[in-house]
Amino acid sequence: MHAHQAATAARAPLGPRLSGAGAIALACCLLCGPARAAAEAPIEEVVVTAERLGLIGTATTASEGVVVNDELALAPTYRPGQLLETVPGLDVTAHSGEGKANQYLLRGYNLDHGTDLGISVDDMPVNEPTHAHGQGYADLNFLLPELATNIHYAKGTYYAPEGDFSSVGAVHIGYLNTAAPELTATAGTLGYEQLAGMGSRSAGTGNLLGALELQHYDGPWDRPDDQRKINTALRFSAGDERNGYSLTAMLYHGLWNSSTDQPQRALTQGLIDRYGSLNPTDGGRAQRASLSSHYAASWAGGQLSAGAYVINNQLTLWNDFTHFLVDPAQGDQEAQHENRMTYGGAFSYARTDHPLGLVNDWIVGLQARFDVLDVARLPTQDRQPLPAALAAAGFSESDTVHLGAAGVYLQTTTHWRSWLRTVIGLRADAQSGRDAGTNRGSASAALFEPKGSLIFTPTDSTEFYLSAGRGFHSDDLRGVNQAQAAGTGGAPLLAKQVGQELGIRQQFTARIAITVALFNLNAQSETTYNPDIGQDEAGPASQRRGFEVNLTYQVRRWLELYGSYSADHARFTASFDDGTGHSGEYLPTAPFATGSLTAYVKNLGHWSGGLEYRYLGAFPLSADNVVQGHGYGEWNVDAHYALPAGWSLGLGVYNALDALADAAEFWYVDRLPGEPPTGVADLHRHPLEPRSARLTVSRQF
Repeated sequence: MHAHQAATAARAPLGPRLSGAGAIALACCLLCGPARAAAEAPIEEVVVTAERLGLIGTATTASEGVVVNDELALAPTYRPGQLLETVPGLDVTAHSGEGKANQYLLRGYNLDHGTDLGISVDDMPVNEPTHAHGQGYADLNFLLPELATNIHYAKGTYYAPEGDFSSVGAVHIGYLNTAAPELTATAGTLGYEQLAGMGSRSAGTGNLLGALELQHYDGPWDRPDDQRKINTALRFSAGDERNGYSLTAMLYHGLWNSSTDQPQRALTQGLIDRYGSLNPTDGGRAQRASLSSHYAASWAGGQLSAGAYVINNQLTLWNDFTHFLVDPAQGDQEAQHENRMTYGGAFSYARTDHPLGLVNDWIVGLQARFDVLDVARLPTQDRQPLPAALAAAGFSESDTVHLGAAGVYLQTTTHWRSWLRTVIGLRADAQSGRDAGTNRGSASAALFEPKGSLIFTPTDSTEFYLSAGRGFHSDDLRGVNQAQAAGTGGAPLLAKQVGQELGIRQQFTARIAITVALFNLNAQSETTYNPDIGQDEAGPASQRRGFEVNLTYQVRRWLELYGSYSADHARFTASFDDGTGHSGEYLPTAPFATGSLTAYVKNLGHWSGGLEYRYLGAFPLSADNVVQGHGYGEWNVDAHYALPAGWSLGLGVYNALDALADAAEFWYVDRLPGEPPTGVADLHRHPLEPRSARLTVSRQF
């Protein structure tokens, strides 16, 4: 999170935030007219107020909520994806270059790059099925954090509107319609540089918002990441959330080098140092362009909402995970490439009726998307394609894939008494796909998903929840076709997941709230990581159970404390051979515990800011838990000072205590020159970035 955000948020009321980064090129024309008048309007003093303090009577479970704009603005975040760490229990890290999708961990799941964590931005799905690198790949590098508004989250299989990839969690990020003109400049250690600006003005019957971000970052690596990123957004909107519409265009382009996870023995033998790489030519390039629309209207006594989108995603990753295991001569670097078009939309209608004198809230909806993609895996050396005669057998794949998905749902909330309500949901999903390439074939599947919650509210300050439901994640069509061709099972196109949860939400005072959730989740097919191809694969069934505790404490008008802790027990339902000579029921890289503690400071004179402790517990690396990852704890802080005439200064310090730890660890087989042809099982590490600092100067007009 950029340091200027919290200083700006300190001047803005709750609701849509008037701060952020955006269109430098548009800024000059946005500094006059209605925008200037809005900027000069009297500002009311407000206090930090967590949405978590007001959910009794409206929430479906103890595992849903809203992260309000002030918390988004004050949270210290090192990279855009870490904005999601404001969601309780969600840990966001990285194991490769900054341009790649993050690693997500939640409720005993290493969700890899997005499997089982459904993410949307401005009502557009981010997860990508049958992806070149990982099923459900969710790259948030196109996200402009300063445009993000209230994050809605839900965890579990109990919500009818949530579809593919959402069984463990769903995160919905909104975008602002209007914003005061602002320019920012940030410089930091490790080669961090950013120029950004944003602003909006009246245009006809609505508002036009523009945003632009330019960023460069090297990191601590021996070969700098040299990440170069450009983000733009242009949005026209009219009306409000109940009766209005918006049309949004976005463009993101990124280039970077990457130091992936490296074998421990390479460090021990002195082949590389902590921030080195055995193959410094690894890296990537990505581009995302989208056009989306949203329409809302009050109709027939209810609320209608509809949206549509078209997205183009292009990605090439050059990865070398196993070094000389597959190809002892040229090495194992490969290019994972895809060019994808996604078309889709959603419709919903909600209203409240009073059958038999009861209050009944219901919503019905339809969601559909269609993906057309060319996806390939090709051998390379120093990012250059290898001639077919030199490529190792079975090293290359090229597929042309068509995927279609549709889901319909109905959810009704009935208030039987002032202290009792039920939520009943029904959802049905159907998917089909065909592949005309290396993994030729087709598959289709349908799934019926009942869901329900029973909610007791014995007092105005206490609420109990009992929930159960069925959800799913889709599997990579290429793997499904491979399993069909081989006559083996274990790779269903729609892998169902069944979950249960018992929760409580307790409001001790107007300033203190706690939620506790006990959960269980059974998965028909667990995704597992295959380092030979750098992709996820469908694995055996699994079961997870655990608990999560979240505490919100509004200590003073200017100070809020928030803490979260989750302990998890994750196992395969049968013994699993992880390919390294270890067999067992432990899920590799599934954390035993995660947690965080955050202090939000706002309106303390000219000061505001955030202090955060992130915790990732130990986790098994081998299937028998003989080899174990270490986890880590990290402190981050942002401090902001508001100056006269719209100026503000910010200082962010990340990994403030300079913890010497690994952001990600894996256990698999690779091969270095001179080693046995079958390779060596080893610990592979990607270090946490050392202490760094970023200074931001911003001006709001």
